[in-house]
Amino acid sequence: MDAVTHHGRQTAYDVTSRSGAGPPLCCIHGSGGSRDRWRFQRRLADHAPVVSLDLSGHGESDDIDATPGYSTLSAYADDVLAVVDATESRTLLGGSLGGAVALHVLLERDVDLDGVILTGTGARLGVLDDLLTWLQTDFDRAVEFLHEPGCFFADPDPELRDRSVETMYECGQAVTRRDFLTCHTFDVRDRLEEIDVPTLVIYGTRDRLTPPWYHEYLADEIPDCDAVEISDVGHLSMLERPETFNDAVEGFLTSLE
Repeated sequence: MDAVTHHGRQTAYDVTSRSGAGPPLCCIHGSGGSRDRWRFQRRLADHAPVVSLDLSGHGESDDIDATPGYSTLSAYADDVLAVVDATESRTLLGGSLGGAVALHVLLERDVDLDGVILTGTGARLGVLDDLLTWLQTDFDRAVEFLHEPGCFFADPDPELRDRSVETMYECGQAVTRRDFLTCHTFDVRDRLEEIDVPTLVIYGTRDRLTPPWYHEYLADEIPDCDAVEISDVGHLSMLERPETFNDAVEGFLTSLE
């Protein structure tokens, strides 16, 4: 593990580097997750170095004192940009909340990137009222709901499910709730035409949290954007069908070169 210090806190990250000579790819996890969510994407290091970070309050990164919404999103963007600077990453890969962070970086910060990959995300990320209630009053029920078939996973493999559940409990109720509340306030539908880098959208056909039409909307509204559909997977397609997911990412990275 490496770490970068910025804004009075440390952000933890990993770099997987093999034979790949392309510019580094920086991966941003979603709500209640950690950099471990990208463990199967380390195989992409045969093409380019793969960087994965823990957002503030997740994994091994220091936490922040920020209200849910724009303040939290901005702090997470600071985490990403600190790691991008430290690793000279050129492309962002953001999943779910991580996709919102990536879009925030592109729209709100002065940063030079080659491209962005978005998965399990959208231009608006409204959260079910029941889930927001459970995140406040019954965290066990919230975790259970997110790991039901059709949410994080279409047909959960027990090992994948158990590891995801463990990560969410390690993240904790307060941070996970902050993440989902931040998603709930996110809305950049009127700004997508401002995105001026090549974009790839990857989505699972059985994702109930961010359904396929969320991604189709991104592909329609972002000027230079392609979409890849992965059949019979849920929200975390990078874990549920990593080979297909990685093929799409590698093809996109090759097109940037």
